[in-house]
Amino acid sequence: MRVTPRAGVDAVGDVGADGALRVRVRAAPADGAANKALIKVLAAALDVAPSRIEIVSGASSRIKRVVVDAERDVVEGLWPGLLTSAG
Repeated sequence: MRVTPRAGVDAVGDVGADGALRVRVRAAPADGAANKALIKVLAAALDVAPSRIEIVSGASSRIKRVVVDAERDVVEGLWPGLLTSAG
């Protein structure tokens, strides 16, 4: 996924041509604030607890890989193409 910190709004976008989910967060990328905001935004979009989302790579990068403990059909319904493009 591609995260844009310091955005005007917290929002989950769509899946880009590169297969990455676009997520915007208002938080700055300092002291892990943007990562915490990312988890919060994804949790709200998926209607899961934030503890069910983990950043597994890219903690200090805009490009991140996360693991989400959620139903596959829920993720596919929200963001078509995300799971098939992620490999």
